[in-house]
Amino acid sequence: MEFLNGSQHTLELQMIGAAVILGIFQLLLGAVAARGQQGYDWGMGPRDEPNPISGIPARLQRAFYNYMETFPMFVAAMLAAVMLDKTGTLTEVGGFVYLGSRIVFIPLYAAGVRNIRTIVWVAAGGGLCSICAAIFI
Repeated sequence: MEFLNGSQHTLELQMIGAAVILGIFQLLLGAVAARGQQGYDWGMGPRDEPNPISGIPARLQRAFYNYMETFPMFVAAMLAAVMLDKTGTLTEVGGFVYLGSRIVFIPLYAAGVRNIRTIVWVAAGGGLCSICAAIFI
């Protein structure tokens, strides 16, 4: 693929890698917290019977699901920008805002912080919109 031969798209592709690592981190964080409530025996079993979680483990799990709602859009937008050779300030700033906001979102959600968490979520959406804008400009 000719468009990937240079190093001009490296940052955007690294941001996708960082987003994958963030997703893995959130998955593991939520799973470890949940097993703390549910017990590791239940977690290693067939899980036929429901064993609900609450509090911080449940919020960590919901934060992960929330992340997974926007992660595919982030990857698709960033890859589209790279493939169309539309990378630059909008994709770089948008990527940093998206990733930074999603990182800050985790402890805010886990702690049950409402208003600030929503503002951070909106900021992540703004970062995603910045990447999308780069595709069309």
